Amino acid sequence: MDGRYNITTDLLDRHVLAGQGDCEAVRGDGRRWSYRELLDLTARVGNSLKSRGLRPRDRVVLLLPDSVEFAATYLGAMRIGAIAVPTNPLLRQADLAFSLKESRGRTVVAHISTTDELLPALGILDARPGLVSVGGSMPGAVEWEDWLEPGGRPCEPAETVGEDAAFWLWTSGSTGFPRAAVHCHQDWKHCCENYGRGVIGMTSSDVSFSAARSFHAYGLGNGTVFPLYFGSRTVYLASRPTPESMFTVLREERPTLFYAVPTMYAALLAHAERRSAPSLSGVRYCVSAGEPLPGEIYRRWKDRFGVEILDGIGSTEVLHIYLSARPGRVRPGSAGFPVEGYSVRIVDERGHDLPAGPVGDLLVRGRSLTVGYSHGSDLVPPRTQDGWLVSGDKFYSDPDGYFWYVGRADDMFKSRAEWVSPVVVEAALIANPAVLESAVVGGIDADGLTKPRAFVVLKAGHSPSAAVARELSEFLRTRLPPYAQPRWIEFLSELPKSSTGKLLRYQLRGRPLDR
Repeated sequence: MDGRYNITTDLLDRHVLAGQGDCEAVRGDGRRWSYRELLDLTARVGNSLKSRGLRPRDRVVLLLPDSVEFAATYLGAMRIGAIAVPTNPLLRQADLAFSLKESRGRTVVAHISTTDELLPALGILDARPGLVSVGGSMPGAVEWEDWLEPGGRPCEPAETVGEDAAFWLWTSGSTGFPRAAVHCHQDWKHCCENYGRGVIGMTSSDVSFSAARSFHAYGLGNGTVFPLYFGSRTVYLASRPTPESMFTVLREERPTLFYAVPTMYAALLAHAERRSAPSLSGVRYCVSAGEPLPGEIYRRWKDRFGVEILDGIGSTEVLHIYLSARPGRVRPGSAGFPVEGYSVRIVDERGHDLPAGPVGDLLVRGRSLTVGYSHGSDLVPPRTQDGWLVSGDKFYSDPDGYFWYVGRADDMFKSRAEWVSPVVVEAALIANPAVLESAVVGGIDADGLTKPRAFVVLKAGHSPSAAVARELSEFLRTRLPPYAQPRWIEFLSELPKSSTGKLLRYQLRGRPLDR
């Protein structure tokens, strides 16, 4: 993108200048904010940051629930050329300390619910950042309303260009501490145009509700950036998204676009099977990402609510979804087709393109890719192969051009000399009416051989027992080849997951095996 560009002008100023300043931008927590009001609040945040000495490229850490304070702080930091760093407000002390050290933030804007974990984490830093508390007082912090500069004063956007760094996003950290992927001002524009307009046809009349949180790339796009880019309204849910709270928002706010992760869709279905649930007649599309959507969940959702779920594959490195199902062309279990603006390849171990059928490594290229990971004062480039980002995912395509996820490269394992895809085994388990969720890893038997090991969460009304395990084994016997059938089936009350809903398989691999 050539010339001066600051993403906040596309998300705010453009709509106000077009005469849409009084249109509603954000709703949540009983409050409503127009585009003009959000622009003013963003300017107040920007001016507050500048008056306290923040300069371009300084980091501003956000530890906030989905709220207008989150939106204004995220936008305000980028408006002055600083770098916004959305961070999970539910992190514990050790993870918070890591993120704060890595980001070297000059200012931390935090909700008071983070106090017990945040203050000890701040105490071990070499240099304590400025601290702003939202929702009340916090020791050592300036309260939000006292910190904000007076309203009515403009905050001119910094003279940034599209390639300037604008925000960091933490990778999922599913195998350890996360890394911060650095993204630029231009990156969101490509995602909005290619996915928001090109796949789901967003317009200013849409109402968006994302149950996926905004500290994560998927939720940040759905819940904040996409709606603002198209001049539409977003609905925030600040509290933890439970089936009850999500259905309440769906019933009362009647969004046209609903975004969640597969775990949430499974929980909503389980809730709807036990109790009454609202009609989703106003929803144009449901969208899923963060982990693959099992075909069985899609079918049950479509049968129950009559609305398609458009499954997609994205990553923090690419910023948003780059493989997506298309309206009216969904094949349950498939990730669909490449999103316009992105090129995708499936290659073998030598880097040669594979035809339809064989499983290989997925490579992706597009203009929203991260410029690298921040590490101290250095920028570490992402893993690439001849200019293509190595996704770490295993895929195959079919003769009709649909892409099918098989698993993470490091999740696949061999049993009886055959490759086992955990995703395939999990999908077969979920097809059983007693199973809510499942996860499969490789386990080592008494002979030192690797066999599939399944962990199962049962639906309400079903109790774990040896008899149920035998029934599930019998259920899988005609659905899976012998090498993929689980040697062990174990029951859990819940699966270990990251704050973004991703399954933490490494925790399951480390569980002692009851032989």
